Amino acid sequence: MIAGFGTDPWWLVVGKAVAVFVFLILTPLIAILAERKVMARMQMRVGPNRVGPGGMLQSLADGVKLALKEGIVPKGVDKPIYLLAPVIAAVPAFMAFAVIPFGPEVSIFGTRTPLQLTDFPVGVLYILAVTSVGVYGIVLAGWASGSTYPLLGGLRSTAQVISYEIAMGLSFTAVFLYAGTMSTSGIVAAQSNTWYIFLLFPSFLIYVTSMVGETNRAPFDLPEAEGELVGGFHTEYSSLNFAMFMLAEYVNMVTVSALATTLFMGGWHAPFPLSLWDGANSGWWPVLWFTFKVWGFLFVFIWLRATLPRLRYDQFMNLGWKVLIPVSLVWIVLVAAVRALRLEGYGSFAFALVVVSVLVAVLVAALLWRRSHRRAELPGRPTESRPHVDPPPSDPLPSDPLPFDPMAGGFPVPPLPGQILPGPTPPGQTPPKSVKERSDA
Repeated sequence: MIAGFGTDPWWLVVGKAVAVFVFLILTPLIAILAERKVMARMQMRVGPNRVGPGGMLQSLADGVKLALKEGIVPKGVDKPIYLLAPVIAAVPAFMAFAVIPFGPEVSIFGTRTPLQLTDFPVGVLYILAVTSVGVYGIVLAGWASGSTYPLLGGLRSTAQVISYEIAMGLSFTAVFLYAGTMSTSGIVAAQSNTWYIFLLFPSFLIYVTSMVGETNRAPFDLPEAEGELVGGFHTEYSSLNFAMFMLAEYVNMVTVSALATTLFMGGWHAPFPLSLWDGANSGWWPVLWFTFKVWGFLFVFIWLRATLPRLRYDQFMNLGWKVLIPVSLVWIVLVAAVRALRLEGYGSFAFALVVVSVLVAVLVAALLWRRSHRRAELPGRPTESRPHVDPPPSDPLPSDPLPFDPMAGGFPVPPLPGQILPGPTPPGQTPPKSVKERSDA
């Protein structure tokens, strides 16, 4: 596969580079609008509907507004680094897409060429190396701003990237072992029959979790943490400098989604049952399948942001160091053993990976169901065994306060209206009244 690269004429190389650049510029514009629309739908709101038909030009209007705003450079900043940090954050996000395959070999103006800018034997490692440079833009932005809160956001991002890049790299290791190559085109070709999401499902789960942490997206958006750090590492930025940070975030989302598609979802190969059609994996059709898969992952990003609250910092670190990394190491040992058996002629042992992947999927589904079921049974929540009954019209408020345990979720929370804290009343304070007593008064 790699032998087909490096022979394109200069005009074709330039054309591919421009096409990748345009794709990475247009996709964030659409993704921002889709995110606002989808989140509004999930939260029973309207969303943007003023600029253009149905609000379709809202992202373009926001970009023009940021471009025309005055760029303010605060006093006390390290100006060269302050201005260079957004560039360092944005440029690696574009460079990583150079080795992402969009499709098979096609004919462009009579020249046969693969739908990929370039590739080499360690293409995935190139993506890891380039994307890891982007975090320096965040760190330097926080440090050069000369302010406390941006500095805290930059330091958080350092710890976050270190924690989750290890788990991400370990999830790639299983793919390298099973495919026998590190080139992106070779990995896609190895999935022509079976996608690695079925064979290496634990690696897929680890990667999906790590890619959300790598892109600083909710619920792992701790480097920003608007409620705690005012605005995070970009607090002191405005105009186009601020826009470049936002562009880098969304381009990184597209990059990690494309990498997940390449490593685990068969790349540009058509999904079943479309793969039964002989022409599904030839010509320009694979570009469509690749784009659909990338947008599927982008929808997951939006879904998580609209659904989950931000994790506490200790929960976030425990997940990375105590769960993802140990599980990755155990899984790599199992995949390496199966790979060695295949090389010795025991190919039937590859079925063990499918069995383990299915068991992990069932276990994750059971844990999610158990967690949601336990939350439904917390005090104050109506359940099937204790149905919620509206009070009679003659007594609109309940006569007794609802039972309340402030530590039911593992950390203290304040009581809701109608709930009282258990235990004795501290000296010098009046015992809290129930809802009935307050209504009578």
